[in-house]
This record gives sequence, structure tokens and C-alpha cells, in this order.
Amino acid sequence: MTRTPAPPPRLSTPRALARLLPYVRPVLPRMLLGAGSALVAALLALTIPLVLEVIVAGPMDSGDRLQVAIGAGAVLALGLLEAAAVWARRWFILGPATRIEYDLRTGFNERLQRLPVAFHDRWQSGQLLSRMMQDIGVIRRWVSFGLVLLAVNLLTIVVGSLLLFRWHWALGAVFLVCSAPLWIIAYRFEKRYGTLTRQSQDQAGDLATSVEESVHGIRVLKAFGRGPHALQKFTRQAETLRTTELGKARAVGSIWFWLVLLPETAFALCLAVGIVLSLRGEISVAELFAFFAMATVLRWPMESIGFLFSFLLDARTATDRIFEVFDEPQTISDPEPGMATSVAEPRGALAFEAAHFRYQDARDGEPDLLDGVDLVLRPGETMAVVGLTGSGKTTLTTLPTRLYDVTGGRVTLDGVDVRDLRLAELRRHIATAFEDATLFSASVRENVLLGRDDLEPGSAEAERLLRDALDVAQAEFVDDLPDGVDTVIGEEGLSLSGGQRQRLALARAVAARPAVLVLDDPLSALDVTTEAKVEAGLRRVLAHTTALVVAHRPSTVALADRVALLEGGRVIDVGTHTELLQRSPRYRNVISSLEDEDARANDEPGVIA
Repeated sequence: MTRTPAPPPRLSTPRALARLLPYVRPVLPRMLLGAGSALVAALLALTIPLVLEVIVAGPMDSGDRLQVAIGAGAVLALGLLEAAAVWARRWFILGPATRIEYDLRTGFNERLQRLPVAFHDRWQSGQLLSRMMQDIGVIRRWVSFGLVLLAVNLLTIVVGSLLLFRWHWALGAVFLVCSAPLWIIAYRFEKRYGTLTRQSQDQAGDLATSVEESVHGIRVLKAFGRGPHALQKFTRQAETLRTTELGKARAVGSIWFWLVLLPETAFALCLAVGIVLSLRGEISVAELFAFFAMATVLRWPMESIGFLFSFLLDARTATDRIFEVFDEPQTISDPEPGMATSVAEPRGALAFEAAHFRYQDARDGEPDLLDGVDLVLRPGETMAVVGLTGSGKTTLTTLPTRLYDVTGGRVTLDGVDVRDLRLAELRRHIATAFEDATLFSASVRENVLLGRDDLEPGSAEAERLLRDALDVAQAEFVDDLPDGVDTVIGEEGLSLSGGQRQRLALARAVAARPAVLVLDDPLSALDVTTEAKVEAGLRRVLAHTTALVVAHRPSTVALADRVALLEGGRVIDVGTHTELLQRSPRYRNVISSLEDEDARANDEPGVIA
């Protein structure tokens, strides 16, 4: 069962967000221009109270209307310049921010494609989807809006607070003393809100997983009448997320209470002190007016701190969640530069040499799933692998293409350890068709030719290969689809029957024209008649291709030149079907069990063409 691994120890917020620098660096010049524009807008806003002081103390006091009009024009000009600077900030930053989002999203998807299957076994797909879509979107909004405003507003508060002392030290001191508790409150808010944000985003990922599972499993839920059960599970998770979001809202509401209360208190106290100072002749009316105009300008930056801090923590949590995936070790990768070996014209000799395999989460003392497999496939030979359930047959098929790596021994292609080949080359030489056929939301042509990116789409060679592969897989049914091979099949091919999906998956493997073809019971969903036709086509293909075939049906064994009997993670016997029937009681027992299962399957309505 998939799960979300526990997050690693938390870095400090600056160090966590600094991990975005490689993505920010290419667009840093425009980001700095945007920040500069925002700073200019803030400084222009701080200039307006100084101009107002001059107007009130001079032209308004003397009654010079022309000078008052000139002063009003100056204030208007400053306002227009501030608006232009705000527009410039958005113009400079929005493009780079979307570029950062694009780079993060494509890099994240590339990482998902490169990480080994073992990683995807452990992680919920909904968690990955929420990171890809929701968290990267949060980072983009923070880079384009929150980061710049937080830096500029903090600088505005510092500069504006220093300017408050220009009129009278007592007024500035009162304002700063009343504002000081905000920093303590903001620190406590960070601790509480950061934890809630992480919980919320993880729970949103769990909720996305539930929706995905319900949609993909809708046929099963409907068939068993378990829709209400799925809804109940979803409701519980949604309620948990709702509770967390309410906790976040209460935390934000709490800091907003202080962000409104403390500035209002500061205004009231400053007004009282200002009146006393004015009566004592220590400050003029014009200076007192300018002081409160400056304090009003500072009010928005101060009130925004709570919102921007919460935004900062959302972005920090999103960054943590993104880099949890980036930090996952790449256990299956290309050889070091200069160390790779190439097999230019593979003959198709595949060998397992004392191959061991165990999953990462296997308990200590638990035997290996594959416990020293020795098996040699000669070039052009078809080898069937049979064994009872749990013997390790399917696991064996994942090792040649390095979906998993052996934990002991090695797998070789033409005598070369597959770990010494580049993955792209290895998977060009070895193709796999799985029992559980997976198709993509694309046309039939694109699905079948998925492994042949070397062919020009629509070329004569591509069309010939497509038709040959469909013919081998007995998949002529595609011509009856609305748009033939250009028909876009539904998500995961669920618009097709099980047998149709398997035949297209088999055609995809055949179209790859590999040196080695690995088949994990790819005909299990076919009826007997269709299976016989497909087997006849496969015989033509396998005449010149090495094949490793996992057999769950006796008829599949008939394709093989030799048969390997797998038991307890080891190959205990190899020979022709006739030889093994004569000398191996265990083999006869396995074949007998396969015949019984095949008979039961043919009596059930689940096997379809």
C-alpha cells in the first residue's frame, strides 16, 4: 500500500526558501527590477506626507491658492508615479514568476519520470499531484507577490518609523513601542501556522488521492455498492482538512486582531501626546498633520505583515514538499560518465547470474523474494517461467529493464551487466508487456508506437510497423473504432475491454522491435480462440527475438523452447515442457494447478476478447 514518507528534519525558513535560488537566478535581473519598482512606489508614498507638511505650513496657512494648487498637483504627480511604479513591478515580475513555475513543474515531472518504480510504490499519487499543481502554484504566487511585498513593506516600515522621529522623538517612540509587540506575535504565529500549513497541504494530498482512487475504481465501487463507503471515507478526510483550515483561519484571525488593535492604539496614544505637545508649542499643527499622514501610510505595510507572513509560511511548506521529491535518491540511473558500455547490435543473450532481490521495506530475517536465480536465455530462444503464486515470476520480469535493480548478483545482456548500459539504450533493446495493460489518453497509433520515437510520425515505415504490430496482436478491432488508429482512447484505456487493452499493450511491445521481449502473462484476458491467433502471430515474432514469458496458462507454455520452474525465489529446474513433465513431480503439480485455474477462468464471464 502506498504511503507518504515522513518529512525530513525542517530547515530554517530562509534556508528552505534559498533552495529556490537555482530557479530564480536566471530571471533575477527582472526580479530585482520589479523589487526596485516596488521600492520606488513605497518611497513615493512616504514622500507624500512630507509634501503635505509643506503645503499645510506654507500656502494653506498664508491662503495662497496658487501655491495650494501647485502643491495639490505635486501630490497628484507623486500618486501617479507611485501607480506607474506599481504597474512596473507587476510587469517586471509576472513573466519571470511564471517562468519559475514552468521550470519547477517541468523539473518536478522529469524527476518523477526518472525516479525508480520503488519510489512510486511508496508514494501516493494524490500527494504527488497536489505537489505538482497546488504547491508549485503557491510558490509562483509568493515569488511574484509575497516575496517582493514582504521585503519592501518591511523596509517601508523601517524607513517610515525613522521618519516619524523627524517631527518629535516622543511621537516616534510611542508609535514604535506600541508596534514592538507585533514582532513577538509574528514569531509565535510562525511556529503555530507553519505546523498547520504542513498538515493542511499533506491532508489536501490525501484528499486528492481519495478522489483519484474513487474515480479510477468507480466500476468496482458501483459493482459492489460501495459508493457510500467511499463517500464516507472522503467525508472524514474532508472534515479533517476542514478542521485544519479552520485552525489556520483562527491563527490568521488572531494575528489580524493584533495587527489592527496595536496600530489603532498607537494612533490614539500618539494623538493624545501630539495634542499635549502642540499645546506646549513643541510641535506645529502642520507637523502633527504630517506625522499622522505618515503613520497612515505605514498602516498598510504593518497590517500586511500578518498576511505576508502566512503567505511566506505557505510558500516555505510548499518548497519543503517539492524538494522532498527532488531529494529522493536516484537509485536507478545511468552509469557514471565515461563508464557506460554499449551493445550496438545486441544478439539477445539474457542471463540471470545468482540474482537476488528484496524490497527496501522487507523485514530483517525475511528471505529474499528472488534468492539466487541462475537462468540463461540463448539468443532467439523463448523461455517460459512457471511457478506457483508468490514464487517471484513477475518480480523476475522487472529486473532486465531495471524497473528494479538486483540486490545481489547481476543480470546481463550479451554478457554486459545491464547496470553498465545507459537506461535509454537498455530499454531500447529490451521491451516489456505487462499483465496489467496500461494505456494512455492518446490515439491508438501513439499508444502502439510509444517506444519508437526514432520514427517520423506518419511516415511509411511507422505505418508499416504499426500495422505489423497490430496484426501480431490480433488488434484489428481498432479499424472499427470511430477514427480508426487515430481514435483517442479514454484514460487508462478504460473505454476498451480488458482483452483489447492487452492486445494493444502487446502490440506496443512488439512494435518496439527489441532484441529481448519480456512478457508477463500478456494474454490472460483473452478468450481461447483469440489467444490461439495471437500465439500464432507471436511465433513469427519470437522466431528471431529472445523472449522471457511468464506463463499463467498452459497454452502460453506452448510458445516456449524451454521452461524454467521457479520455486521459493530460485530456478529449480530447466528443460523442455516434455522433459520436465517426465522428470519433475513439482513441475507436473504446477502445470496441473495452471490447468485448473485456466479451466475455472474459461467458465467465468471475466475472460473477454
